[in-house]
Amino acid sequence: MLFFVFVFIPVMIVVIPLQALVNALKLPFWNVLPRFFHKVGCVFLGLRVTVIGQPATGRATLLVSNHISWTDIIAIGSVADVTFVAKREVGDWFFVGMMARLQKTIFVDRTRKTDAKRTSTEMGAHMAGGNAVLLFAEGQSDIGTHVLPFRSALVGAAQHAMIEAGATDVLIQPLTIAYTRLQGLPVGRNERSLIAWVKSRSLKQNVVEILGGGVKDVTVAFGAPLSLSQTDDRKAVTRAAENLVRANLVALNRGLQLAVATNR
Repeated sequence: MLFFVFVFIPVMIVVIPLQALVNALKLPFWNVLPRFFHKVGCVFLGLRVTVIGQPATGRATLLVSNHISWTDIIAIGSVADVTFVAKREVGDWFFVGMMARLQKTIFVDRTRKTDAKRTSTEMGAHMAGGNAVLLFAEGQSDIGTHVLPFRSALVGAAQHAMIEAGATDVLIQPLTIAYTRLQGLPVGRNERSLIAWVKSRSLKQNVVEILGGGVKDVTVAFGAPLSLSQTDDRKAVTRAAENLVRANLVALNRGLQLAVATNR
């Protein structure tokens, strides 16, 4: 509570208006304050982040990741400069929607198939500007023991948008996030329910459990990027990324060496 009152709140008071100004002026270093904010958020939430590999740089990159909890955003945002793709409802949430917009989050309405075109155009424009976009490719959060099938529609849409923007190809980088320890002990299935945001729990209940859960060790593993050109099969590339993430999640949960190469 003392950290929240004397550190987190003052940081928000300073960061929020400054970030709004940076975005309004379209300054190139828009990602500096969000990265700092996420690092402070990790301390507040008790997230101890370990990074394996590194994000791809220098080319248009779409990161595709598994999804376990809303804290994934804080953990990943503390170690990588990315713009997230989120469902439209997030933009309507009190405070959360405002913070998401400050980080240039791209919102997608999954109830409207026609919205994929607008979303892909935004993703393509953002990546064409040298920025990375992260997509939680399962389309929903899960308990963290396995990976749901990745949805290839937005991957393909991003492929076409980048090509329309003049790029010859786009990098698809698999990213795996795993919660491996809670208070220094291996995370079992019962403990995972205190971290993962599952449908049986409300957001309020999940927030309370996260705040009261102690220190959580989180590993963020960047896989070797896959190239996706105009002629490549986006479903095959998406499936390959999914398999990489699934293999790494199993390895991380079991305390084993990563099953596949990472981008080092």
